[in-house]
Amino acid sequence: MRLLLHICCAPCLIYPLEKLQELGFKIDGFFYNPNIHSFLEYQNRRQAVENYATKQAMEVIYPEYKPEEYFQAVNKKEARGQRCEICWNMRLEKTAHYAKEKGYQAFTTTLLVSPYQDHNLLRDIGDSIAKACSIGFYYQDFRDGFRKAQDEARKVRFYMQKYCGCIYSEIEREKEKQDSKSKAQDAK
Repeated sequence: MRLLLHICCAPCLIYPLEKLQELGFKIDGFFYNPNIHSFLEYQNRRQAVENYATKQAMEVIYPEYKPEEYFQAVNKKEARGQRCEICWNMRLEKTAHYAKEKGYQAFTTTLLVSPYQDHNLLRDIGDSIAKACSIGFYYQDFRDGFRKAQDEARKVRFYMQKYCGCIYSEIEREKEKQDSKSKAQDAK
């Protein structure tokens, strides 16, 4: 079966690709992530995917980077729960449309390897888009391979991001770090 795999980043690609290949899927990648901010961050993540895909002899499609698509979609819905659902929907919908147009039987996403994502919501979004596009959505819980893939990514020195990709998650991460530092200093 031909499967189009939405790729969020190289470290998250490792385990799903391995498992899907073991199951006999013919896999191509789709690196569509307008949520990634800044442009330098996007370039770093894309380069890591390109390097890994080359080593794996994997074809990856790279739609044009248009962060305005993300910002327009989440405008006035920037709260963590709202924006994530919108972002996942946007990226999976674009993946599904491309997959349908190019004759793939199904699509899936590397987001399913992360223990930080809402799998029930991702599955619901994927199933809904699949039904609307008349294409299959392949769901598999890849989380059991997350740590192994992260270790492998460190070993081969992949670029490893510190936040999901959007500017809002970067800000939240930095605020949490500052809060932790403040609490540690207050405790002294």
